[in-house]
Amino acid sequence: MLTHLTFSPAPFASTCRNKTQFKVFAEKFPSFLPKEVENIKDPFARKLAARIDRLPVHVNFSESCIMSSVVKPLKPSKTSPVVLLHGFDSSCLEWRCTYPLLEEAGLETWAVDILGWGFSDLERLPPCNVTSKREHFYQLWKTYIKRPMILVGPSLGAAVAVDFAVNHPEAVENLVFIDASVYAEGTGNSAKLPSIIAYAGVYLLRSIPVRLYASILALNHTSFSTIIDWTNIGRLHCLYPWWEDATVSFMVSGGYNVSTQIEQVKQKTLIIWGEDDQIISSKLAVRLHCELPNAIIRQIPDCGHLPHVEKPGAVSKLIVEFIQENCISEPQLVSQR
Repeated sequence: MLTHLTFSPAPFASTCRNKTQFKVFAEKFPSFLPKEVENIKDPFARKLAARIDRLPVHVNFSESCIMSSVVKPLKPSKTSPVVLLHGFDSSCLEWRCTYPLLEEAGLETWAVDILGWGFSDLERLPPCNVTSKREHFYQLWKTYIKRPMILVGPSLGAAVAVDFAVNHPEAVENLVFIDASVYAEGTGNSAKLPSIIAYAGVYLLRSIPVRLYASILALNHTSFSTIIDWTNIGRLHCLYPWWEDATVSFMVSGGYNVSTQIEQVKQKTLIIWGEDDQIISSKLAVRLHCELPNAIIRQIPDCGHLPHVEKPGAVSKLIVEFIQENCISEPQLVSQR
């Protein structure tokens, strides 16, 4: 049974739309970001974008290292690092609202772009299939994070997390899934499409109307002006010249098909679900809870497919409490200034 939760505004901000306590100055954005980042209005997105860095990651499928985009923690902590993935064809900017709350709670927080998406330098395009994504993330973890982590995966990021946790259990202490997309059979018929058709489909995927429609489906009770801005945030990484090739590489590779791996996940898992998710049925949340050997489930009311965007206070509170209950060293709950 899904557990319904009611949250008070303190100690975490209840919504990303509450900007009154978040002062924004003129950010200096990294030069590698698309110039359109200057047009973003959301102050949380602007602040997080200013912190995006690129780290060299050496992988066995490329002769040159991949300059990989991440948001690094400001300082290490005694708790296990929290590593935030993102959903399909997205970026670390998904975490613009929740990241500062987790950091303020004393957690060592990383936001990592999955290979092929986000703001990494892919001018020398590597393969962007599941195996390459896993290897790239493992080498990034091994080189920079270096400790067992709390791995957080929203939407398709949950499939990335399942695949990674099963193949590299030593790297993952516990898991958090948010409106998990783990029962899709890969990219389906897209893997069989002729190249010209695949590129046409990906071209549409980048278009503002398609992205806007997806945002409307994913978000609950959000103003149209906010959805427009968040749509621009969500497609910012699509403006790189290599984005089409990287996305087609993933689509024709077959994508993630992890349903048979779910029962192999041994780590304790927190499942978070938006009550009003219009993209993935809550019935699949119940199924996932039943199939995972060691999981708890929490539902957030009045929330769609992206709780970490819509209800950052609720998501932050759940993650912090989950870590408090499962780690020796506890993060400190600090109100957002």
